Amino acid sequence: MLILVAMVGAVVLARRKAGRPPAECLSMPTLAHYLVLSAVLFCIGTAGVFVRRNLITILLSIEIMLNAVNLTFVAFGRALGSADGQIIVFFVMTVAAAEAAVGLAIVIGLFRHRESLNPDTFTSLKW
Repeated sequence: MLILVAMVGAVVLARRKAGRPPAECLSMPTLAHYLVLSAVLFCIGTAGVFVRRNLITILLSIEIMLNAVNLTFVAFGRALGSADGQIIVFFVMTVAAAEAAVGLAIVIGLFRHRESLNPDTFTSLKW
């Protein structure tokens, strides 16, 4: 992220030296830009769920996936000129907050019982 900001800053400075105002340097992101970013975030979250072996990291990866979906809703809402996407995002964020609270409570209970956060140790449903 820091590299991207530095690259954008370098482009703006180069355009200023060329005599152009910075507003003409960078165009507004389109719907495709938002959808690509959302797909990348969703892929990162999916990889985190499949690769990681820690319950907390898996929960964080699920949150990244939910944020990718939220970005898609907001992008389509902006492209279509309606507030429906933002309203759906509000409800998704509410569900995500409840999921995080319940998920962390379950993780704490499992850790107290088994003293491990590795999902492979929780293969049986009995205590």
